[in-house]
Amino acid sequence: MSTVSEIPPADWELWRTMRVMNEQLGRELDRQLQRDAGISQADYGILVTLFETPERQMRTGELGEVLAWEKSRVSHQVARMEARGLVERVVCESDGRGTWVTLATAGKRALLGAMRQHAAAIRESFLDELEDDEKQIMLRATSRVLARLNAVCETAAAEENVPEPGAA
Repeated sequence: MSTVSEIPPADWELWRTMRVMNEQLGRELDRQLQRDAGISQADYGILVTLFETPERQMRTGELGEVLAWEKSRVSHQVARMEARGLVERVVCESDGRGTWVTLATAGKRALLGAMRQHAAAIRESFLDELEDDEKQIMLRATSRVLARLNAVCETAAAEENVPEPGAA
């Protein structure tokens, strides 16, 4: 018997519904951000992450870790945002090889302009559809899944950094 067939139909339905909901919700929130603020969800993720740091800046690698993005995705997104004046790259004085991604004035303005409408869209498209007990159940369930995924990612990262036997 295959592994696929060992998942009950009701569980497949839950998985498909959650996946489709996530995709459609993402598209709707992206449309709202584009329409109301002229930025994408990827832009918003970087801008809000930088905004929430005391210095309004982060190293590219840190940004990737916080957003759970590959290094190349962060680099490409930051380059596009830099070209639009939303962020700036600043050479790290303590490490000549490194750079900081810094929130630019235009990025802060775009973020602050987007926050209220984005929160309203999240509420309208998602939160208002759930009862309080459903929200608590979803929070507990998604937190457990995320904890499991984070542990798997940490283990995989540690294994990637282990030198092969006999390597000098």
